Formats: sequence, C-alpha cells, structure tokens
Amino acid sequence: MTIDAAAVTGNWNYPTKMIVGPGRIAKLAAACRSQGMRRPLLVTDPGIAALPMVVEAIALCEEAGLSCGLFSDVKGNPVGRNVTDGVHVFREGDHDGVIAFGGGSALDAAKAVALMVGQDRPIWEFEDVGDNWKRVNAAGIAPVVAVPTTAGTGSEVGRASVITNEQTHEKKIIFHPAMLPGVVILDAQLTVGLPPHITAATGLDAFVHCFEAYCAPFYHPMADGIALEGMRLIGEFLPRAHADGSDLVARSQMLVAASMGATAFQKGLGAVHAIAHAVGAMYDTHHGLTNAVLLPYVMQFNRAAIESRMGLLARMLELDGDGYGAVLDWLLAVRRDLGIPETLAALDVPEADAEAVGRLAASDPSAGGNPRPVTAADMTAVFRAAHAGDL
Repeated sequence: MTIDAAAVTGNWNYPTKMIVGPGRIAKLAAACRSQGMRRPLLVTDPGIAALPMVVEAIALCEEAGLSCGLFSDVKGNPVGRNVTDGVHVFREGDHDGVIAFGGGSALDAAKAVALMVGQDRPIWEFEDVGDNWKRVNAAGIAPVVAVPTTAGTGSEVGRASVITNEQTHEKKIIFHPAMLPGVVILDAQLTVGLPPHITAATGLDAFVHCFEAYCAPFYHPMADGIALEGMRLIGEFLPRAHADGSDLVARSQMLVAASMGATAFQKGLGAVHAIAHAVGAMYDTHHGLTNAVLLPYVMQFNRAAIESRMGLLARMLELDGDGYGAVLDWLLAVRRDLGIPETLAALDVPEADAEAVGRLAASDPSAGGNPRPVTAADMTAVFRAAHAGDL
C-alpha cells in the first residue's frame, strides 16, 4: 500500500486529543482556547527558542487574540531550578496555561511547570513513589497543549516528567494523572530540520520505549499491541527519516511511533531506562542516545526472560531470521547504519563510578519493570559491559 502525507492525518483521542498531520500547528491557538487559555506561556529550550518555528507559533497565538509569553531556560536534562524559574515567569506574567514546545526535555520541564504553579510543596514531594501524587493540589495544575519537535520521548502523551535533583544528582520521575496534556499537535513539518544524529538518537529512544514496554513482565495486551506496531513503524520509517529529513511521511510516522511508545510504556520500562537515568543525571548525557547505546547490553542480561517474546517481534520487523538472535543482529546493524556509538566510553562516560551508577539504577522506578529482578551489582555489571563493549 502506498502512503502519502494525507494518509497520516487525523484527529485522535487516545490517550488524549491529538491533532495529527503536516501543517497542523495552525491549530495551536484553537487548541489553547479549547483548554481555557487566554495567556499561555510557551516553554521550550534555548536551541528551539532561537528557531523561526517558535516565533511563528507565538505569532499564531497573538493573531488569534492570545497573549503568549516565552520561557526557554531549560537544560538538555532539565533540573529543579529550571522548573522553579519557569513557575516564577508563569506567575509574574499572569499566565493561565502552558504550551509545551520542543523535545522531551522541554516537554518534561513544561509539564512540571504546569504542575508546580499551583503547589506549595517542593517538587520532590511528588516523586512517583507510592501515593505521593495524592499530595498534589490537582485544581492548581495549569492546562497544557503539547507540541513535540522530535520523535523520541513521547512526553506529549505522558503523565510524568523526568527532572534532575541538582543536590543529589538523581533523576526523579514526577507524576500526576492530570499532567497529561489536554491537546497534542503532531506536525511533521516541525521536525524536518532535525539533524540526522538527533533523528537517530530520538528515534531509537522511541524504539526502546516500545521494546521495554513489550518485554515488561506484566499483563497488558493493549500496551503490547501498541508497542509491537510502534517498533514496526520505527523499523520501516526511522532509516527513511534519517536519510531524508524532508520526508514528511517518514517524519509523521516517527512522531506517531514516539507517541505510541510513551502510551505503551504505561505498562512499564526496565533496566535500559534505569541505567540511562543514572548516567544522564551523573554525566548529563543525551537520554535517547544513552538508551540506544545500552539496549543490546540489557537485552543480553535479560535474554532468558525475553527470548520467548522475540519470535513475534522478528516477524513484525519482517526479519530474515527468527527469534532473539535475529532481533539482536538487526538492532546492532541499525545502530551502525544510524551512526550510534557502540559503547558508553564513546559518550565520554567514565568507568570509575560504575558502582554508584549501579546503585542509582537499581533504585530507579524503571527498574521495577525489568523482565528480570535487578540488584545494584547486576546494574553495575551491565554498565561495565556497555562501557567496554562486551556483548
């Protein structure tokens, strides 16, 4: 079947309202109004803020009679101070909603700002542990319209933000159900300028989301189905988007797959994310790239627990071989073709703190979804293997 750009256009409500298709950023002001916004604050990162797409987004709001502010002091791995500063700007500008605009870090920071504008407790009291989310004053959460500009994290359909605590150098998952954006705009035209290496890293981040969700040891057939189709889309369209950044069909399908990955991982994640969170907090590495490096090493650690699931995945990816070996060989080949480094050492991550990484990873909430139970020693061993390239 031939697919053109019109075939990847639609209006969805799964898990939230989604406006999908090239050029549909034109619906931004209407989306804001639908969430009761009159004075939105657009939250993004400095790199995105300098691009014409942000100027145009703000102009769309202004032309529709909305007064739109801008906050862009967000790090590549957002920290608590970024959220505090964003809350200050929100309150000073008397804003009434947030436009989360950019890659995963900007989206996470924006959702955290929207959460915190109505709270009187520190953000760390809302870490995704036990019933901490019940401490939130839900009535104080500002509405969010999310506009991803990368196809990776899927944060636009998530109910949480990953924020680094600068004091402890730990990534914390901040959660509340009402953090889910009210409207998402998936416009592939906003992603055509992504350089190939970012396209690759974010695209494999989406793949890891799907893969870990599929392998998580819980019963959730809906998540499994979404994860499998997400991986099929990524297998087909990531190489196209990487080779030709102007391919709107490939870009659209990658945005869809990224949202699917984050929808699927409501089932759970695993050791890839647990270790990546620790490495990112300690060394400020790119999250998607770190995931892409780690995945085959975690696959080897989990092999006995996931091998029975790999036959179906191999068929979904239309691989020549069957089962675990075919999937691993395919992944390694894709990484090479996309220019992904093979080791953590290539990311300038030192090996000296391996045990500290292992302790942080074992205590990360994502570790609870790993197909095999993990210990700090296990995570240290996987980290060392990934550092040395020992498959």
